[in-house]
Amino acid sequence: MIKTVAISNEKGGVAKTTTALSLGAALAELGNRVLMVDLDAQANLTLAIGFEPGEAEKTSSDILLDNLPLLAVRRKTEVENLDLVPSSSRIETSEQFLPVRTNYTTILQRAIRSTPNMPYEYIILDCPPALGAITRNALAAADLLIIPTQAEYFSAYALRNMMTMIRRTREADNPSLAYRILVTMLDRRNRTHRNIHEQLRSTFGAGVFNTIIELDTKLRESPIAGLPITHYKSTARGSTQYRVLAQELMEYAKETENKQAA
Repeated sequence: MIKTVAISNEKGGVAKTTTALSLGAALAELGNRVLMVDLDAQANLTLAIGFEPGEAEKTSSDILLDNLPLLAVRRKTEVENLDLVPSSSRIETSEQFLPVRTNYTTILQRAIRSTPNMPYEYIILDCPPALGAITRNALAAADLLIIPTQAEYFSAYALRNMMTMIRRTREADNPSLAYRILVTMLDRRNRTHRNIHEQLRSTFGAGVFNTIIELDTKLRESPIAGLPITHYKSTARGSTQYRVLAQELMEYAKETENKQAA
């Protein structure tokens, strides 16, 4: 079964794209075939994996606006088992033109489900830092929403709007949408970080990943090299933690499949 994972938070600067790339690479390293879909006009995921935004003839906007097949847009990366649907600034027009279409929130969902013989175990959707038409499409298409969240007040506060969006998506387009909060950029020496992390666990319980992503300068350096952290510095703390996250996600996926089969 293909697992589609959306990575989203209305709050920017929470390691959303870093998580999309690092998790995708870690899953690929574990033998999964992974397709990453860049849905952000800033195209940071595209840039971070070594492509120049704007050079691709076809991008994710062609899927949303022109109903181009998903596999017609993908590009091979230098990382084994890891492919990319790139983005460009054109996708900004999707926010303007999509809402006038019928059933516009499920365009991406239909594009994924209608792909014959899907050659991937995981599809990772990197969303823009906004809760508009593009993010609604991603959540409608996803089996799981990962919400990267810093252990800081503004980032935690932004979860309110995310929870509202989850409820709205479940009611309208995707009743089985699940979510997990991922605490990122944690500084264990910082008392505020520790306190907010504890509050998140107390409030959301099993809705928070056990894995924590701590501060690691190598995570900031790897996009400059156009490589995921697992390939840029395999022994870095960030590499280890994203590998652990990939294992936790795979275990979650297996448990979900078993429940559905029961």
